[in-house]
Amino acid sequence: MNKALLAPALFLSTTILAGAASAQSSASVESTAPDPQELRRSVQTLVDFGTRHTLSSATDPKRGIGAARAWAAQRLRTISKDCGGCITVETIGESVTGDRAPDGVRVEDVLGIQRGTGDPNRVVIVQGHIDSRVSDVMNITDDAPGANDDASGVALVLEAARLLSKEKFDGTIVYAALSGEEQGLYGAEILAKTAEERDWTVSAVLNNDVVGNSTGIGGQHVADKVRVFSEGIRAAADEQGIAVQRAIGGEDDSPSRSLAKAIDRISTAAPGRLEVLAIRRPDRFRRGGDHIPFLKRGYPAVRFSEVAEHYDYQHQDLRTENGREYGDTIDKMDFDYLARVTALNVDVIRELASAPAAPAKVEIEGAVSADTTVNWTPVKGAAGYRVHWRPANEMAWAEAIDLPAGQTETVLKGVIIDNNFFGVSALSDSGAESVVTFAGMPGGSGANGAAE
Repeated sequence: MNKALLAPALFLSTTILAGAASAQSSASVESTAPDPQELRRSVQTLVDFGTRHTLSSATDPKRGIGAARAWAAQRLRTISKDCGGCITVETIGESVTGDRAPDGVRVEDVLGIQRGTGDPNRVVIVQGHIDSRVSDVMNITDDAPGANDDASGVALVLEAARLLSKEKFDGTIVYAALSGEEQGLYGAEILAKTAEERDWTVSAVLNNDVVGNSTGIGGQHVADKVRVFSEGIRAAADEQGIAVQRAIGGEDDSPSRSLAKAIDRISTAAPGRLEVLAIRRPDRFRRGGDHIPFLKRGYPAVRFSEVAEHYDYQHQDLRTENGREYGDTIDKMDFDYLARVTALNVDVIRELASAPAAPAKVEIEGAVSADTTVNWTPVKGAAGYRVHWRPANEMAWAEAIDLPAGQTETVLKGVIIDNNFFGVSALSDSGAESVVTFAGMPGGSGANGAAE
């Protein structure tokens, strides 16, 4: 490598990383410490509504989905009041009909929107689903506590709002409690459509579903890891896009997969955080969750889930058979573990809400050449860029150089295009880094985080 080429980049890298460390140290003492008892209180409150089935009462003040949504909205309003009105609370929804809602039902999502101070149209979404169910997905009367699935995710969202509302960010954070997941991902579909209609630049969607238990059905106890699921082949791509992705070897670098890698990077950089198991498929085997409607629109979205699931406690009538307990009750949860998953989410939100958007497109040239030229579209508000590359037989980025804001092209001397993969991320003046946009993908990540 040409040292003259690297010298200014290394200087920029040093100053940016120093700024990032300073910003992190000044903000992290209080704001990255989720309270397990606060999380427990939120889960207990949600459990106490009896059932939160999407088809349950929307008007009963004490029982059902309506009461649960009203409480979540009020909790966000209280958090907003404590930060001087920094969070705007709204409800979005529509009437839907389907196999699991044959008579139709109005599905509503509760949103808390913490508007960014610099680039408010750039959005990071953190979400969990507020609805619950038992064995019969159409049973709207029996108690369905849904403690882990997914009061844990909603409690995480609310705790993230409580912590991050104490800070200001360049981008906007959307805290979302979604309805209708168990009936057909309806609430996620509504929010994904809202993001599209409002022309949000979606930097990340962090879907948290079943994140509060550390002991699995086989007796495994895993309290130091979390799974992050991401797609490889893009759900939003057309046939030509899929063909190009395969041809260039981009199956491991979709926007969703790049987001998962960024989460792994952020976790690794923060001492004591959970180890990220970056699972290379969109969700559990032949299952799905509320990140799927976002993937279908091309947005970078992932799912967080605990490693050791206990299936007796999911989608089950409350009962004991032959000494074996069934049902998703709060006594089966590990709130210290949930606090650690929450802390990781907070770290990721902070980084990505502080970072610029990812470059919309990155291109490379250098066929039959000893060098590779990398160029990318400029990013609004970027203080610099980080050019990544790695050997084509590896999954993790191995090398990087940093370049100033005015530069959108570089030549990597002696780096052969056939033997390496390439990508570019954008940097803020504090060192916060966007997800990496993979080089050569048709349309990049799109101007709004979706496929072009």
